[in-house]
Amino acid sequence: MNPIPVTLLTGFLGAGKTTLLNHILRGAHGQKIAVIENEFGPVNIDSALLIHEASEVIEMTNGCLCCTIRGDLDGHLRDLHARRAAGELAFDRLVIETTGLADPTPITQTFFASDALIQAYRLDGVIAVVDALHAPAQLAEHAVVRRQIGFADRVLVSKGDLVDEQALAALSARLARINLAAGQYRLAHGEVDLSLLFDLRGFHLDDSVLAAPAAHPAQLYQPALGASRPAFRAPAPAQSFADDIAALHLHHPGALDMLRISAFMNQLMEQHGDALLRHKGVLAISGEPRRLIFQGVHKIAGFDYGREWGDEAPRSDIVLIGRSLPEAALRAGFAECVAG
Repeated sequence: MNPIPVTLLTGFLGAGKTTLLNHILRGAHGQKIAVIENEFGPVNIDSALLIHEASEVIEMTNGCLCCTIRGDLDGHLRDLHARRAAGELAFDRLVIETTGLADPTPITQTFFASDALIQAYRLDGVIAVVDALHAPAQLAEHAVVRRQIGFADRVLVSKGDLVDEQALAALSARLARINLAAGQYRLAHGEVDLSLLFDLRGFHLDDSVLAAPAAHPAQLYQPALGASRPAFRAPAPAQSFADDIAALHLHHPGALDMLRISAFMNQLMEQHGDALLRHKGVLAISGEPRRLIFQGVHKIAGFDYGREWGDEAPRSDIVLIGRSLPEAALRAGFAECVAG
């Protein structure tokens, strides 16, 4: 049985996570989705659904399953998987909606904490919903908002109709400085093309580990409901913000020495692992025709070789997203990894 894909839905209080979740559950995606509400107390998932017991699993009319937890996520995940394997429950995908005050770190790490969960589940992506109206103040006042964005594979901006385009452009640039690897899209009344939410491969070791947004810090807002034409490119705003969480892109247009880059990454995780939210890269290694792909969360990392470079010019890119990382020292250390 293939691992169950998991989508983690984060966002600060009132950002619009539950509205988005209702849109997902109503969507014509042809999948049976299990939802875990990681909340305190009863949660209104749908207008016709109110859950009171943490152990209760309710099947909705479209076949989706909804439940809440107040305790051990690890145990709850094992129970859901066991019941699915036994034929008691049928679902294709799991979505976890966190409380607005939740740091996504421990939830994400749960899926790498044991061989049993690694075999049972596949973390597909982290989605952060950002309130365009209140985000500037929330980013300044709440570290958890910056962490939610830093962890994200995709950022969905809600309430864009309540602010002007200049404010949206400034917010887009600020979000890109925090996480330049996460594509940004605009929600319209909690709705967005569902293809933007699933199969993100955010924790896969393949070429998608560093998608196009990493090369374009000025992110694109895209209209909801599947339009492919970007609404505008966000210019860099005049003001600057000293957010403690920021993205750092290390690039070399060529190959690296294997021993040196290995030592660099080991030292990075040893010294700054607690401050690192996400780290990912596609590297060219001297004497190796294949790409070396890696990504990790804090001090947990996975490495694997991908396809050969072929006619494409080898290059090395690393994106680090973390809290108060020593940029000058890291750039200098990476520069010493260049082959030859």
